[in-house]
This record gives sequence, structure tokens and C-alpha cells, in this order.
Amino acid sequence: MSRKKKVLLISIIAGGLIIIVLAAFFIINAHVKAYAGKYIFDIEDIADLPKADCVLVPGAKVYGDESLSPVLQDRVDYAIAVYEAEKADKILFSGDHGQTEYGEVNSMMEYARSKGVPEQDIFLDHAGFSTYESVYRARDIFQASDIIIVTQKFHLPRAVYIARKLGLNAYGVNSDPRRYANEKNDAFRESFARVKDFFYVNIFLPEPKYLGEAIPITGDSSKTHDRN
Repeated sequence: MSRKKKVLLISIIAGGLIIIVLAAFFIINAHVKAYAGKYIFDIEDIADLPKADCVLVPGAKVYGDESLSPVLQDRVDYAIAVYEAEKADKILFSGDHGQTEYGEVNSMMEYARSKGVPEQDIFLDHAGFSTYESVYRARDIFQASDIIIVTQKFHLPRAVYIARKLGLNAYGVNSDPRRYANEKNDAFRESFARVKDFFYVNIFLPEPKYLGEAIPITGDSSKTHDRN
């Protein structure tokens, strides 16, 4: 085979592989969103939500003064609304507390307490380093079987999809009362995260970085209230 034909053949194969990868990327994204869509509610439809063991709130950025970023504040506010509608008796805040000088979940709890949520109804997951880990730990550490996940619209299909594929009876509530600064970048990154977690829940099923002793969501929440 001549050099020119070899180059042409390699180009055709490479082009075909690129098309296959791109097709898989878009198909997986569409599948995740379609699968989760029927389990997602807007806040106006909160009365139609089935009752759950807890409301799960994935973490997001907390500022240096321990105040919540707009994205996280909206998640917590909407979670409180679900809790006050008596759709769940407990709230599970799950986020990154891998360093003593930075912790999302304690700030979330303090904000919720300031809004009138009793401390005994708040559980903290200090090792929710990703959406996948937050959901996995909600099942295995906190032993929840029915959950309501509250997060932004761009993020919610993946969270609900993960939970459903891990065997949880999961529903979601959109928390989008405003526009956010990095919406386009967040949506772009999320499209790749959906593909990653599609393979996680359907093929690899990795364990979270930390598991540990079970702390049932029906038990004593004070065991999780450790600022360290």
C-alpha cells in the first residue's frame, strides 16, 4: 500500500472514531436527562412530591467568611421549603470538608439553623467530595432509601440518575430562582460529568474515598456535627 493510501486509511479510521466518540457523548447526555426527567419537579409542584427519608443537598462553593455562594444558598433555601412542606423529616447536607480551613456542610447547617430548621433534623456528610460520592454515602452510610435531591437544573438530572442507578427511590427539585455567573461553563463541565458518572454507575461502581460506620438518617444527627 502506498504512503498516500495509508495516510488516507488512517484519516478515515481516525475520523470514524471521532464520530463514534462524539455520538456516544451526545447519546449518553440525552439518555441521562431523559431517564431522570420524569422524576424531577419544580418548586411549584412540591405538593406532588412523594415523601422521602431525607432531602439531600449537594455542596457547592462557600466563601472565606463561611457565607454560602448564591448557588449553594438557593439549594439550601429550596431544601428548607421541601422540609417545611413535610416531604422529608431530615435534611442531609453533603459536601467537601476535606480540610480544616474549608468546610461546606457546617456553613450549610448554620444557614439552615438561622432559617429555623432544628439542629436535630440536620445531618452532615463531611465527605461528599462529588455528586456520586454524596449519593453513594447517602445510601450506604446514612442508610436512606427514599431521597429528594435539591440542586440546580443543570446538575439535577445527573444526581437523580446516579441515585436511581444506585437503587435509591430518588426524586429531584430544581433550585433555579435566578441566573448565575458561570452558567455556561457549569453546563459545559456537567456534560462531561454525565458521561463519567454514566460509566461509574453502569460499569465501574467505585467506592467513595471514605465510607465508615453507618449513621442512619433515622438516628441521632449530633454524631455528624463535628466541625473538625
